[in-house]
Amino acid sequence: MKADPSAQQQLLAVQELDARADQLRHQRTTLPENIRLGELETGRGDLDDRLRDARIVVDDLTVEQKKADADVEQVKARRTRDRDRMDQGLISSHKDLERMQHELESLERRINSLEDAELEIMEQLEEAQRTADSLTAQVQQTDDQIAELAAIRDARWAEIDGTLGEVEAARHPAVEGLPEDLLALYERIRAQKGGVGAAPLRARQCGGCHMTIDAAELSTIRATPADVVVRCEECQRILVRTPESGL
Repeated sequence: MKADPSAQQQLLAVQELDARADQLRHQRTTLPENIRLGELETGRGDLDDRLRDARIVVDDLTVEQKKADADVEQVKARRTRDRDRMDQGLISSHKDLERMQHELESLERRINSLEDAELEIMEQLEEAQRTADSLTAQVQQTDDQIAELAAIRDARWAEIDGTLGEVEAARHPAVEGLPEDLLALYERIRAQKGGVGAAPLRARQCGGCHMTIDAAELSTIRATPADVVVRCEECQRILVRTPESGL
């Protein structure tokens, strides 16, 4: 392939702009704030799961407590009813009175047992509620951190995007006049070689792979007409000759 030496030099300017744009895009995706936001959002998801589980426990224990309260009240109501019957003299038979007394004693034991169970459920519910409240606070704290970091990240993004826009705008005039075949070759190599399609030959070294060109290859390049596009034997990138090439 042939291209005017000035076009080859122009290609280096395009490469410089493309490299700068790539750097800015990489910087945009690897901002410390963005990485930290990813960590916080992952942690936020874990907190959500734990909070959901904690709320289920609170809801289940709340139902259990209501049932335990109802059971206690039911047995207490029966005890009150039996006591009232005895106090009002509605039971005249000695045998029935004795049976009723035994039943009241049984009801007292039942009430004590139910109240102990009720107290245990209340303690479990209080602990579960404390856990849920703590997780709720952690979620809020994480949300605050996410909002603060997102604002910082967005400001950094806006700054980077502004610079990137300037670089991309500068690229349009930089590629004007370049031979289509040279530009197509450059773009193809750039896609294959990590964003570097053209590199200067400077101090007998390829600016793409940074390998030193041996004497025999330098002699071949030296003898090659200036309008012939040279490729690095090592990395196959377009090798642009410069006054500092050492030829």
